[in-house]
Amino acid sequence: MSRYLLDKFLYFVDRDPELVERYREDPRGTVDWWEAECANKVLNCHAGEASTWLRFTEEEREALAAHDHVALFALGAHPFLTLTLFIAMFERDHGPLEYQKAFGARLAHFALPYPDIAT
Repeated sequence: MSRYLLDKFLYFVDRDPELVERYREDPRGTVDWWEAECANKVLNCHAGEASTWLRFTEEEREALAAHDHVALFALGAHPFLTLTLFIAMFERDHGPLEYQKAFGARLAHFALPYPDIAT
């Protein structure tokens, strides 16, 4: 499991409006494409450096493809990264703060200590 890779995906996609829409409309295709093309690129690197070993686990891939923020939280994805991306994708389908409240309510069953979100 790589919390780093989950957070990198959430951060990367959230910063590009076209990728936000792509992820909203085709989550599995976007996850597969991103893992193949972007996962091993070094963030903010202009020299084309890349690693070769980063891969999602099947559980991570499924949670991302299902837009399952509860499973992502349980896997250690940072809740602020998940929330900002999911607001960009789904807030338009709800009334004011309705999506954010539902997002929090679905996480209400978690008790302290929360899953570790350190990377």
